[in-house]
Amino acid sequence: MIRPLAFGLTALLMLTLAPPAAIAFDPAQTYRQGAFVISPEASYGHQFNLEDKRVFSDIEFANGGVRLGWLPLAPVGPGPLHGSFEVGLEPVYQRYFEPNDAFFAGLGLTLRYHFLSLGRFVPYVEGAGFAGGTDLRVTEIDSDFTFMLWAGAGAAVFVTDRTALYAGYRWTHVSNGNTKTPNRGFEANTGVVGVSFFFE
Repeated sequence: MIRPLAFGLTALLMLTLAPPAAIAFDPAQTYRQGAFVISPEASYGHQFNLEDKRVFSDIEFANGGVRLGWLPLAPVGPGPLHGSFEVGLEPVYQRYFEPNDAFFAGLGLTLRYHFLSLGRFVPYVEGAGFAGGTDLRVTEIDSDFTFMLWAGAGAAVFVTDRTALYAGYRWTHVSNGNTKTPNRGFEANTGVVGVSFFFE
C-alpha cells in the first residue's frame, strides 16, 4: 500500500505547489455543459491481501490510458458540493511486473464528479469499469477475459484555464466475473497521475 499511496501523495503535493498561470479562473466556463475532456493518464498499483489469504501473489503493475470525457450537464449542487459530472470511455493497457510478466488490455466506462468550489484546485471522486483480454496466470485469476473496476479520489490543479494536472488514489479490483475458475480475484492500491485538456 505504501508505494502507490506515496506515489499519489507526492504527485498531489507537486500539483498543489504548482503556480497557476493566471489568478482569474471561472470553472463554470471550463466545465460548461457539452464540453469535452481528453485525459492521458498513468498509474502504478500493488496488490494488497484484502481477505488475508495464505497464498498471495503480490501482484505489481503499471498502466496507461486516455479518458475521453464529456460533461453532459451544467455544474450543479450547493456550496462545497457544487460540481460537474463527467462521463467517458477509456482504452487502457496494463502491464504486470510481478509475480510474472503479463498484460491486460481493455475498454471501459468512466464516471467522475469534479468539486468546483475551490477555484483552480478541483478535488474529484471517480469510478470505472473495464472489460478486456489478459494473459495473467496467478492463483487469484487464470483466464483470457477479465474485468477491472476502480473507485477513487484525487485532485486537479489548473495550470491554464483549459489544462489541469491531477493525481489521486484508486482502489482497484480485478476478476473474471466467474466466467472461469479460479476467480478469487485481487485488489490493489493504485496511485494515478494525469493531465486533462478541456474543449468546448
